[in-house]
Amino acid sequence: LAALSQVLRLERSRRTGIVFPLQKLERYLAPGTDTARFRLFQPGLAALQRAEALFRSDRGHPIDYVSSAVRMDHAPPPALPEVCFIGRSNVGKSSLIRALFSLAPEVEVRVSKTPGHTKKMNFFKVGKFFTLVDMPGYGYRAPQDFVEMVEAYLQERHNLKRTFLLVDGVVGLQKTDNIAVEMLEEFGIPYVMVLTKIDRASRGVLLKNVLEIQEFVKENTQGCFPQLFLVSSVEFSGVHLLRCFVAHVTGNLPAVEAS
Repeated sequence: LAALSQVLRLERSRRTGIVFPLQKLERYLAPGTDTARFRLFQPGLAALQRAEALFRSDRGHPIDYVSSAVRMDHAPPPALPEVCFIGRSNVGKSSLIRALFSLAPEVEVRVSKTPGHTKKMNFFKVGKFFTLVDMPGYGYRAPQDFVEMVEAYLQERHNLKRTFLLVDGVVGLQKTDNIAVEMLEEFGIPYVMVLTKIDRASRGVLLKNVLEIQEFVKENTQGCFPQLFLVSSVEFSGVHLLRCFVAHVTGNLPAVEAS
């Protein structure tokens, strides 16, 4: 289901669950629950297709791993709009990036079963349109210079358009995630929370974590986009919507049609 054309062949309910997994949870909420934050970003089919084209490589639109860096003076020039993905070790960050780039199979995104495998900032260039950065995981087995590396990146990378903070959908927000939130808030960095591994969480656990995180965002943040994004790198749930949001925040999808 990596390609939208495959998803569109599914029956309507399953199709909605793949493209808009957050909306699929609405039917299980108590009557009267405010779901406005479930639908803030709701692109139409044309926008989803345009975004997918950005993530599909061809001869005239190469998607390449550019370089890795442990210090900012090793990072490639900030020539393009940029997004970065951060999260706890073993949150599924590299797996999600590999799912986003699944239509460009020549792009090598290393995924390890060992937490803390990513030790450097890895830069991927998406044609002439934007750069995506895979950041080292924090928490367990994080690089010793993680804080210095990430703080320097967030403060100095002026072409950074959005930071994607990944949270494990099974366990929800952890103390280390709160530290990351505090850092992003302190620096005034616009960010969005992405709940990963939703295929591993029961419906009850997922609902609980979604509602708790949305309440946390409402009460404790200023720079976080109010809508939570849900993804499964295994089933491709939410991947198409996330591609579209990346295209939007990097200025490559100026008009987002609501369906």
